[in-house]
Amino acid sequence: MGGSCAQRRPARRPQVLFPFLLPLFYRALCEPIRYSIPEELAEGSVVGNLAKDLGLGVLEVSARKLRVSAEKLLFKVDAESGDLLVKDRIDREQICKERRICELQLEAVVENPLNIFHIIVVVEDINDHAPQFDKKEILLEIFESISPGVRISLDPATDPDINMNSVKDYRINPNPYFSLMVRVNSDGGKYPELSLVKSLDREEQRSHRLILTAMDGGDPPRSATVRIEIFVKDTNDNSPVFSKEEYRVSVSENLPPGSSILQVTATDQDEGINAEINYYFRSTAQSTRHVFSLDEKTGMVKNTRPLDFEDTERHTMEVEAKDGGGLSTQCKVIIEILDENDNNPEIIITSLSDEISEDSHPGMVVALFKTRDPDFGGNGEVTCNIERDIPFKISSSSTNYYKLVTDGVLDREHTPEYNVTITATDKGKPPLSSSITITLHITDVNDNAPVFQQSAYLVHVPENNPPGASIAQVSASDSDLGPNGHVSYSIVASDLEPRALSSYVSVSAQSGVVFAQRAFDHEQLRAFELTLQARDQGSPALSANVSLRVLVGDRNDNAPRVLYPTLGPDGSALFDTVPRAAPPAAAGGCFGSVLCSKSGPEIPPNYSEGTLPYSYNLCVAHTGKTEFNFLKCSEPLHSTQDIVCGDSPGALIPLQGGSNLTSHPETLTLVSFVFVSSVIVY
Repeated sequence: MGGSCAQRRPARRPQVLFPFLLPLFYRALCEPIRYSIPEELAEGSVVGNLAKDLGLGVLEVSARKLRVSAEKLLFKVDAESGDLLVKDRIDREQICKERRICELQLEAVVENPLNIFHIIVVVEDINDHAPQFDKKEILLEIFESISPGVRISLDPATDPDINMNSVKDYRINPNPYFSLMVRVNSDGGKYPELSLVKSLDREEQRSHRLILTAMDGGDPPRSATVRIEIFVKDTNDNSPVFSKEEYRVSVSENLPPGSSILQVTATDQDEGINAEINYYFRSTAQSTRHVFSLDEKTGMVKNTRPLDFEDTERHTMEVEAKDGGGLSTQCKVIIEILDENDNNPEIIITSLSDEISEDSHPGMVVALFKTRDPDFGGNGEVTCNIERDIPFKISSSSTNYYKLVTDGVLDREHTPEYNVTITATDKGKPPLSSSITITLHITDVNDNAPVFQQSAYLVHVPENNPPGASIAQVSASDSDLGPNGHVSYSIVASDLEPRALSSYVSVSAQSGVVFAQRAFDHEQLRAFELTLQARDQGSPALSANVSLRVLVGDRNDNAPRVLYPTLGPDGSALFDTVPRAAPPAAAGGCFGSVLCSKSGPEIPPNYSEGTLPYSYNLCVAHTGKTEFNFLKCSEPLHSTQDIVCGDSPGALIPLQGGSNLTSHPETLTLVSFVFVSSVIVY
């Protein structure tokens, strides 16, 4: 009986085991550790030093969590010494019933690495039960005509102990009429029989009283007694005779209660009451009498309860046929129970690691389990499997034991947990199966770097922004969990001066929001680029970088500087300028004798604001009544929106006879301009 979850696997190249692992590997896969103890040991008694027998040091007992498991936990491991101790009462008769050999199977489990070892504890019988008779008194009727030498069977005593501790011998008190014989059956059972030594005379003595004693072979022996009352009757010449000395039949364990199993028959050559036969159970265990009934008149044997092959494979009983004159004879009845596939395989998880790191290598042990099927033969042979397309597989550890191990790459971000269903199926017809589902959680490792939502960021910021204002936000995600997926932001590079970077911009480590630390000035700073980094909190940490380009837009926050003429007290021409800050005009410009601007408080009425993005001076030159207006560059040019004045500051652009800036397309790209009216100088 039992199950085997062997799994077919392709041939693989043999692997070399490290020498220090060989003792554990041999213990785990080959030979079980065996101990032998007497039953009824006191709680805490030492069975053996399990740690030593497994090759473990004292410090490893606690570190590797040495423990034992079984269906009924009768033993435990001392965490300090590694001794296997008795934990609960061990009654051999209760645990193993009538079996001659009583073995308890345990599993020892250790971790780091996880493994299982098999233990067999043989429970030896002690003489803790005395023999016992079913009745307090045996009543017999014997005809006075029977001859000396006739044997009369008596009900035997029973003793649940085995071997030498079971019933060994019988005796009766000395008397002149009867002696005691002990018959030994083929199964080793001993049965008492009275043998008539001297002819009986009813008229002389109508009854006889004897004491039958049963003794076991224990040291010291135990015993039981029963009274025998023999009544002497008139002559009965013939004893009943069975048609067979032994009746044998096989029935299915699925036989319904109340079914007829077999019929014993006996005949008697006497006539009348001396030929009337009744049938009785003799020398039959109480457990068998509870399952079967015997019709006293017909000899029909029926089952009164369901039969269970897994509980008892064979029932043996003795039936007595007794005639009306008191003579009897016996036959043996053997009922063999045939196994049916009526038990589903059972899966028992002995150890489980339900949290698995996603970086675990193939072959890591996830769970240890065993199967059990009490059916016989193919009905009890079990195979196990799990569903396909998952990164796990079953490997056979030993008979009925397996390991569930990893068999592929684990990725928590793709599959955070697996519900693995293990199915055990026997080889019965039809087969029976059972399943168990275990949930395996995949734990996170830092195997994903942060990822920005954009490959690069571009932001336009108008100049004169308020300090502390948010100008942009970058965002990155990390599919890992906990600290492995928590992202913080920082600026790691810039085309600004390193010492000036913190005075221009900053970034929130938590939100990725970029703040301006100062107001930007388009005339000084038109564009700059930052390199931002997103970094997780894993160990080691992973990071990603992204560029952020900031363009500072121009606002019309600078008025043009325009010179215009006024008349002095003597009628000579003077020049004033609009009130604005501007670099001083280059000396000697405006073609030598031209008067250039000076600061002044007024703006001419024909002034209109344009969008020229730099400082300039207006110069006026004249010859006679012809006047010329010029624009003079006062600083270098920086963009295509600037007026192209020449190769260097100080170059002049002539504006003749009231013409405007657009009259020189070869030197202008800006459409907006300042209109300058004609100035007549006398």
